[in-house]
Amino acid sequence: MLKKGTLALTAVLATLQAVGPISTDTYLPSLPSIALQLDAPIPTVQLTLSAFLVGFAVAQIVYGPFSDRYGRKPVLVIALALFAAATFACVLATSIEVLISARFLQALGAAGPVVLSRSIVRDLYEGRRAGTELSRMGTIMGIMPAIAPTFGGFLDAWFGWRSTFVAVLVLGGVIMALVLFALPETLRERTGEPLTIRTFFSGFGPVIADPGYRVYVAIVCFTYAGIFSFVSASSFVFQNIYGVSPIVFGMIFGLCAASYVCGTLLGQRLLKRLGVGQALGVGCSFLALGGLSMIGGLLVGLDVPAAIFIPAMIYMMGVGQTLPLAMAAALMPFAKRAGAASSLLGFIQMVFAALVGAAIGLLLGDSAWPLALFLAACGCAAAATFAVTRSIRATGAEW
Repeated sequence: MLKKGTLALTAVLATLQAVGPISTDTYLPSLPSIALQLDAPIPTVQLTLSAFLVGFAVAQIVYGPFSDRYGRKPVLVIALALFAAATFACVLATSIEVLISARFLQALGAAGPVVLSRSIVRDLYEGRRAGTELSRMGTIMGIMPAIAPTFGGFLDAWFGWRSTFVAVLVLGGVIMALVLFALPETLRERTGEPLTIRTFFSGFGPVIADPGYRVYVAIVCFTYAGIFSFVSASSFVFQNIYGVSPIVFGMIFGLCAASYVCGTLLGQRLLKRLGVGQALGVGCSFLALGGLSMIGGLLVGLDVPAAIFIPAMIYMMGVGQTLPLAMAAALMPFAKRAGAASSLLGFIQMVFAALVGAAIGLLLGDSAWPLALFLAACGCAAAATFAVTRSIRATGAEW
């Protein structure tokens, strides 16, 4: 079994955290192909992304309380089994309606590894160590989404869009083996009360009542909504508007993922030198700068791919700094309810991102402006939330 504090355990937790992004990033270059082969309009194909986020949100609210009661590992195995079955359904889908439904079910399974990997970190680590661990996981996790779109672009070009889901299915099998044979149970004290509808929902009360938790969840929501704005719109912007190939798009997306990895590394250094408050402030500044620079490029007439992906790289640099630290800060006060706190965070985050994704899908046309406006709005909202909540954050524990 893997030991606490080892790089191997961090790598396995990062892989669990990456299940959700890989489920989406691998098939992103195939969205135009899916629209063509399944004879579906772009807004309908966009629903394969939004349906995934809705399922992701719904499932996250469940996994945490169940894992607080029954343990992390058994709940994780059930989630991965559902993920594998739904991914196989994606491979076999013959209509856009079936693919949307299968993606929803895939998300129900993918949510488990993401929620429970955060809960496991809170089980094992405290304070800055938890923030550092989540940042390290982000560094390793970022490598997979950096590779996934490029890999998916090649698979789509050589074998068609179904092959991208076959690759995700194989990865799911590898992760299941790691969980079964290498991951220890980390829950130290299970909740003693029976899990009923009343106790299920009442468990979220002390979590949402914490003002610091609400602040950090808001920062996470705005930050992640910006990511999803880019994820949901980028393949159409780059391929349909700027005419790049699926392989080139995969490379562009990989550059943005690499910027995210750089952001996690910078975040670790800033956390050690400045503490969580100032480190978060730097990350939020990158978010706002990335979104505003994309608008600035379009305003001055830079209607080229670089005017989109360079600002997106700046934004992703901020994401790498902001997300791990804000998540760790949100979970820190809840040692005995880490699962519930992680579930609620993920639920709110994904519902908000799904609404943003649906909105940008409706506005997409022959211009990159919807992407730029949404990215800037999300980045500035995260920065503004950080700026106006100093007194609330100051009442929490500084680490």
